[in-house]
Amino acid sequence: MDTKKKTSWKSQALIIVFAFAIFGAGAYTGLALSTKASIPTYTIGGTSSAPIEGAELAEFWRVWRLMDEKFVFASTTAEKPSTQDRINGAISGMVGTFGDDYSIYMPAEESEEFMQEMSGEFSGVGMEVGLRDGVITVISPIEGTPAKRAGMRAQDALLKIDGTSTEGMSVDAAVKLIRGPKGTSVTLQVYRKESGEPFDVTITRDTIELPTVKTEVKGDVFVVHLYTFNQVAYAKFVDAMREYVASGKSKMVLDLRGNPGGYLESAVAIGSLFLKEGDIVLRERVGNEGQEVLHRANGTSLGAQAPKQMVVLIDGGSASASEILAGALQEHGVATLMGTQSFGKGTVQEVVDMPSKASLKVTIARWFTPEGNGIHKLGLTPSVIATTSAEALLAEKDLQLEAALQYLK
Repeated sequence: MDTKKKTSWKSQALIIVFAFAIFGAGAYTGLALSTKASIPTYTIGGTSSAPIEGAELAEFWRVWRLMDEKFVFASTTAEKPSTQDRINGAISGMVGTFGDDYSIYMPAEESEEFMQEMSGEFSGVGMEVGLRDGVITVISPIEGTPAKRAGMRAQDALLKIDGTSTEGMSVDAAVKLIRGPKGTSVTLQVYRKESGEPFDVTITRDTIELPTVKTEVKGDVFVVHLYTFNQVAYAKFVDAMREYVASGKSKMVLDLRGNPGGYLESAVAIGSLFLKEGDIVLRERVGNEGQEVLHRANGTSLGAQAPKQMVVLIDGGSASASEILAGALQEHGVATLMGTQSFGKGTVQEVVDMPSKASLKVTIARWFTPEGNGIHKLGLTPSVIATTSAEALLAEKDLQLEAALQYLK
C-alpha cells in the first residue's frame, strides 16, 4: 500500500478508519487507495449454474427457482422481491459469513447515502452505532444533533427500534430502521447499565450537519474539540492551530471524546503536527500475511510552537482514527491521555466501488500503536482516569474537561 497517495472522493476505492456511523446510517474506519478491481459479471436467468472461481452454485440456482415456484406470501398485498434485491441479499449474506462486523456490502442506494454522510450533511438522528458483543450499541451521539438532545449516550444498547427487536440484527438493518426523512420520529428501546431497566427514547429526525472542529480558550489553556476525521478535518485543524499560535497559550487540551474516527490519512497528518519527522504514528499490518506498513510523521510539526503541556481527552465514543492519534501522542510522550477507556476499533476497511454503483466495505488490515500494541476490542487506557456522572450530564457540566484543565495548572 502506498501511504503517500492522496485520498480523493473520485477514487475508485477508499480505506476508512471509523466505527459504524448512524447519523442515520453508514459506517467508517481508516483511509487509503486502491485501483478498481476487475469484477466479472454473471447473468441471472435460465437454468445455468455458472461457477465462480470453482464454487458450485447449482444448489443456489435451485433454491432461487424453488422460491419463484413455491413461495406463498402471507399477505396478498406483499410484493415479490426484485431480481436485484435478491442478488443484493445473496451478496450480503455471503459477506456476512466472514463474521466481521465491519465488512459490509452496500447496494447502490446505501452506497450513495454512505458517501453523502462522509461529506458531512444528511438526514438522520445524529449518532454512531456499531455491534458490541453482537448487540447494536451507540458509540457516540454527535454534538448538537437530535440524538444528543434526546440524551443518548455512548455504550447505550439498542434493544428495539420502533418495536422491532434488534436481536441478531446487522448494523445495516438497524440503520435502515433508524434512518428516515427530516421531521419524522423513531422510538428506541434503550438499555443503559446504570439504569437497570430498559426505557424508550423517541427522537425526531433532522438534517445533520457534522461539526468538525471547535476551539475555545479556558484560562491559560487552548481547547480543541475534534469531532470527526472527515475530508476537511486536517484543513480545519490547521486553522485551529493558527488560532492556537495567535492566542499565545502554551497549554492545550485536545478533546477526542465522541469522535468515531474517519480517514486514516487525516489522523496521520494531524499527528504529524505534534511529532518529529519520521516518528511512527501507527503500524498497519495488511492482508492475512500481516505485511507491516509504517505510517510516519511527515515533517509538518509545529516545532517550537507546539504545546509545552498537552492533554488528550478520550472516552468510550473515541474510536479508530481517534485512537490512532491518541495512542501516538501518548506513546511518544507528547500528551497525557485522560478520560475513560476508548472504544477499541483496530481494523482498517477499504471501500471498493462496483459497476452497479454498489460498494463493498471490506476489512483489509489491522493497525497497532507505535510501540506495537493492539487495541481492537480493548481500547486505549488513559494515564489519568476522569469520569462524569448522569447528574453532571443533565446539568451540562463537563467534569472531564474540568479535570483536564485542573491537571494542566
